[in-house]
Amino acid sequence: MSLDIVILAAGQGTRMRSALPKVLHPVADKPMLGHVIDTARSLQPSSIQVVIGHGADKVRERLAADDLNFVIQAEQLGTGHAVAQALPQLSADTVLILYGDVPLIETATLQRLMALVSDDQLGLLTVELADPTGYGRIVRDADGVVQAIVEHKDASEAQRQIREGNTGILAVPGKRLADWLGRLSNSNAQGEYYLTDVIAMAVADGLTVATERAVDEMEVLGANDRIQLAQLECHYQQRVARRLMAQGVTLRDPHRFDVRGQVSVGRDVTIDINVILEGKVVIEDDVQIGPNCVIKDSVLRRGAIVKANSHLEGAEMGEGADCGPFARLRPGTRLGAKAHVGNFVELKNAVMGEGAKAGHLSYLGDAEIGARTNIGAGTITCNYDGANKFRTVMGEDVFIGSNSALVAPVTLGDRATTGAGSVVTSDVPADTLAVGRAKQRNIEGWKRPTKK
Repeated sequence: MSLDIVILAAGQGTRMRSALPKVLHPVADKPMLGHVIDTARSLQPSSIQVVIGHGADKVRERLAADDLNFVIQAEQLGTGHAVAQALPQLSADTVLILYGDVPLIETATLQRLMALVSDDQLGLLTVELADPTGYGRIVRDADGVVQAIVEHKDASEAQRQIREGNTGILAVPGKRLADWLGRLSNSNAQGEYYLTDVIAMAVADGLTVATERAVDEMEVLGANDRIQLAQLECHYQQRVARRLMAQGVTLRDPHRFDVRGQVSVGRDVTIDINVILEGKVVIEDDVQIGPNCVIKDSVLRRGAIVKANSHLEGAEMGEGADCGPFARLRPGTRLGAKAHVGNFVELKNAVMGEGAKAGHLSYLGDAEIGARTNIGAGTITCNYDGANKFRTVMGEDVFIGSNSALVAPVTLGDRATTGAGSVVTSDVPADTLAVGRAKQRNIEGWKRPTKK
């Protein structure tokens, strides 16, 4: 059975008090609409129609993709009117209506909903609410059969006591939709064309309205203000935390842990508090991540250790390698097995061989560092001349004395050594000591300046 999906994303979101269109406000660093689109894609539809209006150019620019068709709703005249704008693009057996500000809807829930649809039956997603204020109410007859949806502002006092609320998410037989939308009226308190009126029409036409319940209220909660946006963020993070813990991750405190991307994990991983994982992160077995770390688009091989307050981006740590505390691994950094990067060491586009060490207070950029090489404190690779980048190459078992400046391009052969405080501007052959510093002079009888 073919499927078209319509995502309604034209609202302004005035309560956000923002120049940013509501559907572009992020949950887990991704626009709410982006979450909905990803869920829609997981259903493998024939088409995805995104109805946009307020801030349409920004929405299109941010999320444009080959499998999306954007439809303009020039005037926001209600949900029924919004779906009608996409009608010329719809031809599938089933049409599923989603909302761009409801980012946590689950694929499995939608699959159960769509399974209800047939030529003489449509599927309606409902939710049981502790406080249904503001929600349309599901009106059923004495036998529990759905008769209509009544919006909160149009509901009687008796209807407002109903706790079963409308989520707005609807799956309908495609061949019926045009007729129903054409019969909508705006004779209501809001003066809008409600998509919910389709339910009463379907009943009048002899169709059955079958319902599916959302797992919980948060799954179908929309964000109309920043308070609700924060609630969605918290729920999303808890959902991810539970999934990771089920896969073998120990989270010291699941409430102080954020994922803003895609994470794959092995077993016996331990993650301390206030860790943020961004982009695409791969964490293998037995990895330990200390508190207050940010790890983005990186790979941590088996047994790697990231100590407190470290920042990794576009980096790879080999098996048993460790870094930190307060280490920064920038894009292009690769640490070999059991390599060690200590506190206040920054690497950029640098490769460290197996067992290589940079213990503290160093900058290593555009560098290739051989196995077991030791980098002394205060060492820097001078890789930039103000216009171009150059590379520093160190062989195996090299020893770099503290406070050395390696002026690239420069190569140090295997087992080469530099004296502390050296400025190395020429290649150093293997098994050679390089000392590049001014000769010390001691001035006897020197008078220290005194304050006038």
